[in-house]
Amino acid sequence: MNLFEFIKKSPKAELHLHIEGTLEPDQMFVLAKKNNIQIPFKSIDDVKRAYNFDNLDSFLKIYYEGTKVLIKEQDFFDLTWAYALKCKEENIVHTEIFFDPQTHIERGVKFDIIINGIYNALLKAEKQFGLSFKIIMCFLRHLDESPCFKILNQAILHKEKIYGVGLDSSEMGNPPSKFKRLFKKALENNFITVAHAGEEGPPKYIWEALKLLNVKRIDHGVQCIKDKKLVEELIKSQIPLTICPLSNIKLKIFKTLKDHNLKKMLDKNLMVMVNSDDPAYFGGYLNQNLIEIQQALNLSRSEIKKLIINSFTSSFLTEIQKKYWINKIK
Repeated sequence: MNLFEFIKKSPKAELHLHIEGTLEPDQMFVLAKKNNIQIPFKSIDDVKRAYNFDNLDSFLKIYYEGTKVLIKEQDFFDLTWAYALKCKEENIVHTEIFFDPQTHIERGVKFDIIINGIYNALLKAEKQFGLSFKIIMCFLRHLDESPCFKILNQAILHKEKIYGVGLDSSEMGNPPSKFKRLFKKALENNFITVAHAGEEGPPKYIWEALKLLNVKRIDHGVQCIKDKKLVEELIKSQIPLTICPLSNIKLKIFKTLKDHNLKKMLDKNLMVMVNSDDPAYFGGYLNQNLIEIQQALNLSRSEIKKLIINSFTSSFLTEIQKKYWINKIK
């Protein structure tokens, strides 16, 4: 089996996936028409041309435009079901997805509609083809902390569906410390915590996420390499870093994939794995990310295997479940 086939056929876990970021251009147009929503694009090609981002903020502007078409529970179900089918196609056997309720609630969409649509689609996928899952609710860091408590209270009512809470959106100028009280309450209510940190932001943001938000995982974290003490801490603790190669190129974190620091991180024994982030916007789902980073950095079969094993090790599956899938990676 060649390396390309090994990537495609190996069971995998995906730990950094924004469900809103799986909204493909054609699906955006279908939903816009169905829900009578005006979007600033005349064609699918217009959308694709708009996907030429300068940075995280310019991406988010288009991203939030796209989410406007999601109105009904069925819309969230269909969006999530389409991703679940992609998981089946790519041999992703476990996924831990993010969703951004604030993006939708500010448009008048009720919390119950969002979570029920997402959860029911994943439940169907679990029953039909065995896809296991966890759902992580993210807070938008460019907004104030205070209104987030109301959202957290709603999440508590759906605790059986929502496993953890995270932090995403515009990183620069919005440090994790801004949400210290919120995450304290989330932890008191037995939510696992994760946070985007060190994507564009400095290593200091990663330290804050670890020390002030008590996160179990850092999403992105590629800037950690600039802080020797932080790298030592991450190696020692084996706190996972959910790396998203194609996202990092699209958002200009690195100029090209050949400049990406994934191999350096892997060589240092940091707990890294590959994910797709917002695949509809960034040019590829999980397998494509693995294939392109392998080619760019000339990663060996053992290095790719390590990345895939790390995806299970870093997941919130039980130890028995982790061992089961790791043993399937040949």
